[in-house]
Amino acid sequence: EMAPIFSTANIATDHNQLVMEIMKKVAKRHNLECLLHEKPFDGVNGSGKHNNWSIVTDTGINLLDPGKKPHENTKFLLFLSAVIKAVDENAELLRLSASNPGNDHRLGANEAPPAIISIFLGEQLEDIIEQIVKGDVSSSIQSSQLDTGVHVLPVLKKDATDRNRTSPFAFTGNKFEFRMLGSSLSIAGPNFTLNTIVADVLQDFADELEKTDDFDSAVNDLIKRTVTEHQRVIFNGDGYSDDWIAEAEKRGLPNIKSMVEAIPYLVSDKTVQVFERQNVLTKAELESRAEINYETYSKTINIEAKTMIDMAGKQYIPAVIQYVTSLADSINSVTAACASVDTSVQTELLTKCSSLLAEAQKALAQLEKVTAEAAAKEEGQEQAVYFKDVVFPAMDALRRPIDELEMIVDQDFWPVPTYSDLLFEV
Repeated sequence: EMAPIFSTANIATDHNQLVMEIMKKVAKRHNLECLLHEKPFDGVNGSGKHNNWSIVTDTGINLLDPGKKPHENTKFLLFLSAVIKAVDENAELLRLSASNPGNDHRLGANEAPPAIISIFLGEQLEDIIEQIVKGDVSSSIQSSQLDTGVHVLPVLKKDATDRNRTSPFAFTGNKFEFRMLGSSLSIAGPNFTLNTIVADVLQDFADELEKTDDFDSAVNDLIKRTVTEHQRVIFNGDGYSDDWIAEAEKRGLPNIKSMVEAIPYLVSDKTVQVFERQNVLTKAELESRAEINYETYSKTINIEAKTMIDMAGKQYIPAVIQYVTSLADSINSVTAACASVDTSVQTELLTKCSSLLAEAQKALAQLEKVTAEAAAKEEGQEQAVYFKDVVFPAMDALRRPIDELEMIVDQDFWPVPTYSDLLFEV
């Protein structure tokens, strides 16, 4: 894990790009490979980034710092409500900003945040939001003491914001932590998306508040109305649970499971209006980015599918054929030497390997077929959808028998390092 010192978004973005390049170079220097793929190994934790984001004035004031009495900090509550509204109204855009083919493998599994965008505020702020909605804000839950069970240690204060590793967008003290980003992604997209959608909400807030004669009353009414209308996006529970998927659907929160499903939101009327209103991107620029996203997805899956075809056809299947042949020769040799010897173990292995070999060959032929069909599709959304709906499942279908064969084929015959070799051997 690498934790950089915070800086302004554009500088942090450049630093992050440099860090990725340096990691690759240093790894090569030590005869290693730096894997920035979001999910290089199935069943093992993926690789991602936590994008710590806040709004700080040019004089150094953090507008998302709740202070000691957040329930009395109107400025903080106003900016907090703006973020809540922006995230709720533009969840699809945030999901897309953290999307790439590798991240589709990672999100929602093995300690990665779920694909559903929700906001974790912690016990203290959630309590204040509840008070605001009810119309009577009078107190803030203060930090409790952490019981270490060792009486000679000094008293440690427990963080009032708590922690929730299952949340994709969590408030952590004086900032938000956007945890959906994949390890290979540039952080530019998520940050300019966050900046744009929050700026758009703040513009609406400013237009409303600048017209009022009673500012204090108006700002309190605005905060209450905003958090009441957008309270559905706040969730402090377990984002991994099946109950949350059902609850999110009940709340009307989008559950976008893949990059391809998210791309259309980039060119929706609502998105175009937001980005053009803030003079960030034009409709044409958004459309070009959508096309590039479709193309990137298709090319990535195509390369992975062709690599899988090549490895299965030239390495795995020939290796299994050799192993099956050696088993058959073993059975024949043992039986010829002594007909009464029990060869049930070899026979069982031979039968199982032959069955999986046939399954793998059939799946390989199907993957070759659908990959060729995908290449013939019109570039853009149609081709990307075909790769997602047809080619991707065909890759999974080929992987299943190969994975099983890796567990039973003699290691001397297996042509590449096994999971055990890669993960547990020094």
